Amino acid sequence: MDPVTLQVMIGGLRAACDEMGAALIRSAYSANIKERHDCSTALFDVRGELVMQAEHIPVHLGSMPDAVAAILAEEQRPGDSWILNDPYRGGTHLPDVTLVSPVFVDHALAGFAACRAHHADVGGPTPGGMPARSTSLEEEGVVIPPTRADPAILAELAGRMRFPRQRLADLRAQAAANRIGALRLAELAERHGAARLRDGMEEILAYAERRTRAALAELPDGTYAAEDVLEDDAGGTPRDVTLRVEATIAADRLRLDFTGTDPQVQGNLNCPLSVTKSAAFFAVRVLTDPDAPPCAGAYRPIEVVAPEGCLLNARAPAAVAAGNVETSSRVADLVIAALGGARPVPAQGQGTMNNLTLAGEGFTYYETLGGGQGACPGANGPSAIHVAMSNTLNTPTEALESEFPLRVRELSLRAGSGGAGRQSGGDGIVREIEALAPMRYSLIGERRRHPPRGREGGEDGAPGRNLLNGEPLPGKAEGELLPGDTIRVETPGGSGFGIQ
Repeated sequence: MDPVTLQVMIGGLRAACDEMGAALIRSAYSANIKERHDCSTALFDVRGELVMQAEHIPVHLGSMPDAVAAILAEEQRPGDSWILNDPYRGGTHLPDVTLVSPVFVDHALAGFAACRAHHADVGGPTPGGMPARSTSLEEEGVVIPPTRADPAILAELAGRMRFPRQRLADLRAQAAANRIGALRLAELAERHGAARLRDGMEEILAYAERRTRAALAELPDGTYAAEDVLEDDAGGTPRDVTLRVEATIAADRLRLDFTGTDPQVQGNLNCPLSVTKSAAFFAVRVLTDPDAPPCAGAYRPIEVVAPEGCLLNARAPAAVAAGNVETSSRVADLVIAALGGARPVPAQGQGTMNNLTLAGEGFTYYETLGGGQGACPGANGPSAIHVAMSNTLNTPTEALESEFPLRVRELSLRAGSGGAGRQSGGDGIVREIEALAPMRYSLIGERRRHPPRGREGGEDGAPGRNLLNGEPLPGKAEGELLPGDTIRVETPGGSGFGIQ
C-alpha cells in the first residue's frame, strides 16, 4: 500500500475511535465516565487484532484484545453485541465492563467495535466494586462471562447492581459508541472498498510492527533486571510483595520474563495476565516508538512470560480489584526500570492511582487521583497528573459537590513533595473531602511506605498519606463516615533525576 493511502486510512480509523470515545463520554450518566473519562474505545479486524485505539486508558486498551478473543469462536450476527467483565476472560477488574459489537459490511464480517467503561457500581457486598480487602472475585461484584447483550440480559445484569437505571444508561452510552464505530468502519469500506480496507488493516499492523522492531534494534542486546515491591495490607499486618523482571533484548525482539515474582496473594493485588501484558506493552511503547500507530502490531515483537499462579498471572477466582489499578502501575515502573539498563529512562512517578470510593444512600462515587511524575534526564516531572496506566482526570469540584453529598475542603498542589535533583520530580496533590451524609469509604493506594525512587542520584519523591479526621490510615482502608468526617488524600510526588 502506498504511504499516502496508508496514512489516510490510519487517520480515518483513529478519527473513528476518537469519535466513539466522544460519544461515550458525552452520553454517559456516571460522573466517572462523563467527567473523569474513565473509558476506552477501539476497533479490531476480523481476527480480533487491535487495529486502532483512541488515546484513552492504557490498562484498558492493552488488555481489550483478550476480551475480543473471548467471543471470536461464537457465531457473529448483524446487530449482536457481547458484554463481559470477567478478569480471567479478557477483563481487568469487575467495574470495567466491556461491550464488543461485530461490524458487518455487505453481509460479511468486517471487524469489531469495542469499548470499556468503569461503572460506578457492579453489585457485590461493597458499593463501587473496589473493596480494599477483598479475598475472592465474588466479593468484588457481579462476574459477567462473555454473554450476548440483548435487552433482557442487560436489564437482568443491571438489576443485580445498585442503581440499575444508571447502569443501563451507561451501557446504552457504550452501545452508542460501538454503533458509531460500526458506521465509520462501513463508511471507510465504502470509500476504499472492503478488500482494500482489509489490506489496509493488515498493513497498519505490519507498519507498527516494523517501527517497533526498528526501535528495539537500536538498543544494545543484553539482559537487564529490575525488582520492586507492592504494599500488601490484606492480612492486617503490612508486608511487601516482590515483583521481578528480566528484560532480554535480542536484535529486534524483547522478552519480558517475570519469573521470580511472588505468588498470588490473599488480597486483591493479583493481576490477570491480560493486565500484566497491558502494562508491559505500555512501558515498551513509551520507551521505543510512541508515535507508531497504536495497534497490536506494535506488540508483536514483545514476549511476556509470567508463571501461572504468581501475582502477575493469578488463577481464578483470586481477587483482582487493586491488581488492575495498583499492580499494573508497578509493572509499568518495573519494565521501565529494567530497560533503563539499555537506554535513558525517567525517574519513578507516583506509581499509584490513589483510588477513592464513597457510597451512601442513592449514590456511588469513585475516582482516581493524580500525583507527581518522575523527572526525565532533560526535563522536570510534571505535577498533579495521572501517571502512566491511568490517563484519566480528577472529578471537577463543581461536578462532585453538585451531584453528591460531599464538600471539597481542599484541592491543591502538595508543595515540595517532588524529589529534588538536576531535574526535579513533579508535586502530588492534596484532596480533602467532607462527608455531608452517612456513607462508606474505600481507599486503595500505593507508595505509602515506599517512596518513588530517584534516579542517577536524584532524591526520592514524598510517599503518599491517607488521613481520616486528621488521623493516619493505611494505604488500603475502608470504613464508615458520619456527617462532618473528612477524608484527606495526599498523593505521592515524583522523584528527581541526577545530582543537583
